Amino acid sequence: MRGIVLAGGAGSRLDPITRVASKQLQPVYDKPMIYYPLATLLEAGIREILLISTPADLPRFESLLADGSQWGIQISYARQDQPRGIAEALVIAEDFAAGEPVTLILGDNVFYGDLELERIVAGFETGATIFGYPVDDPRRYGVVTLDDDGRPVSIEEKPENPRSRLAVPGLYVYDGRAAEIARNLTPSARGELEITDVNREYMRRGELTVVTLGRGIAWLDSGTHDSLLQAANFIATVEHRQGLKIACLEEIAYLKGYVDRAHFEQLIAGMPNSSYRQYLERVLELES
Repeated sequence: MRGIVLAGGAGSRLDPITRVASKQLQPVYDKPMIYYPLATLLEAGIREILLISTPADLPRFESLLADGSQWGIQISYARQDQPRGIAEALVIAEDFAAGEPVTLILGDNVFYGDLELERIVAGFETGATIFGYPVDDPRRYGVVTLDDDGRPVSIEEKPENPRSRLAVPGLYVYDGRAAEIARNLTPSARGELEITDVNREYMRRGELTVVTLGRGIAWLDSGTHDSLLQAANFIATVEHRQGLKIACLEEIAYLKGYVDRAHFEQLIAGMPNSSYRQYLERVLELES
């Protein structure tokens, strides 16, 4: 399984802070936003990742993340010249995927809790798997409706009168046919290849699985000033309460065995003195 992170878009809802740097490079408490979707992929055992962004922002991501070897993973990069829809990421990543299954995650989606994504990825064979997350105002999202047996019967994009409260977060698992499906889509009225249409095609074929995320899972879409602040406050509250960091890529890489102890020690030694480094030093002590 390979991973795709789509970190493009103009970030216009976050203006003027996105004039300085991409939305996905903004801080969510103590880490850049992009760390959170990367952490979701790493925790699922996905180590080959393609990051897609705008031509202007790609050099900033490369400066921050490099090739991923510091975390025992491989990160490569591709450009999306214009924001032509989430589904276009599947077309851009076609050579990278090489016909293999992929997990696509949006760069501004923050997840907390056990999504069981590692189990889903390990057991994935064919079709598509998406997630349903209950929200208070589903009109803001893509909404999936399930029948009594948990099978999807409709997917609507920002419906005025939603048939359910299950929003579809920006996390999708697809088989090797996804790029072909996306390439053959008709652009929507806003000129984009819609990921909802990809999901509808898998549903039409009877090959779409929906995993409902319930209590104990938090999904934070940090695409507005208010939601960005809410996400930062949530992360800060949990980290201070538990004394554990969320989406700490160095810690995940070490605990998952992507890097050995010597490499982990070198990572820490190369960091400036900060609370982030002090946390990793505690991790090292606890694992001694």
